[in-house]
Amino acid sequence: MLDLQRLRALHAVSVHGTVGAAAAALGYTPSAVSQQIAKLERETRTVLLEREGRGVRLTAEALQLVDTAEQLLSIVERAETALEERRGVPAGRLTVAAFASAARGLMPAVLADLARRHPALDARLTEVDPHLSVGLVARGALDLAVAHDWDIAPLPVPPGVEQAVIGDDPCTLLVPEAHPFAGRASVRREELGGERWVCQPPGRVCHDWLVRTLRAAGHEPDIVHQADENPTLVALVAAGLGIGLIPRLGRGPLPAGVAEVPLDPAPVRRLYALWRTGAAGRPSITETVRVLREQWPKATAAEPAL
Repeated sequence: MLDLQRLRALHAVSVHGTVGAAAAALGYTPSAVSQQIAKLERETRTVLLEREGRGVRLTAEALQLVDTAEQLLSIVERAETALEERRGVPAGRLTVAAFASAARGLMPAVLADLARRHPALDARLTEVDPHLSVGLVARGALDLAVAHDWDIAPLPVPPGVEQAVIGDDPCTLLVPEAHPFAGRASVRREELGGERWVCQPPGRVCHDWLVRTLRAAGHEPDIVHQADENPTLVALVAAGLGIGLIPRLGRGPLPAGVAEVPLDPAPVRRLYALWRTGAAGRPSITETVRVLREQWPKATAAEPAL
């Protein structure tokens, strides 16, 4: 008889792409995941993973087992959901994903609140890019995801996934304190031409928003520095190396040497909670969404400068 936990490990490797990423999602060590799959190979007398460069590739037999695993895990999820609904209280494991600034600026308070109110609930967080997390929810690899979109890039939500708005995250212009924009009541988008920018790399939503917005206003953006993390972008602005457009969530207090200036009109990104339709009745899902909305105003309150 096939072991469900071993099938879950194989399914996680298929979803996340590597043994290491699968281990992080499951809360195991990479060696534990490798051992589970090795045991599954012995049980099935089949090679399931093949080395490919530094990673692994699932064999045709493994992909067939993954399809079976998805069906079995879906059945288990429905059974667990029914039991949780019957109890009427949040309980059991809840896997949650959030993008970087939400994981930093929102989720610690949410997870602490859930742990305090619901000791039977085991909520576990993984940091995942929003456009990846939606697919992981749809495939059953995550129970709930916190994702975001912008007006120029609506979040695609596949069939079988539901969403609820958490709140709107304002995005403001950060400039060195000696910059001509510092101290202004607001800056129009048409005034942004000729500036040197610090920004996230291409392919990130913030980067795409900046490029499209400036081009729509008739300016080609001069992006001189790129960094993944907002604290790095803030540090570059503080050093006088450019200006940046950064959302408030997870940004933290601004250091000396940086001024915050509103844009007119103000860019806003919207945050959502997403979960599978079949799990909509789980008390752990509904309670987590409620706490996310409850904590949201505190997470986006303006921070004083350091």
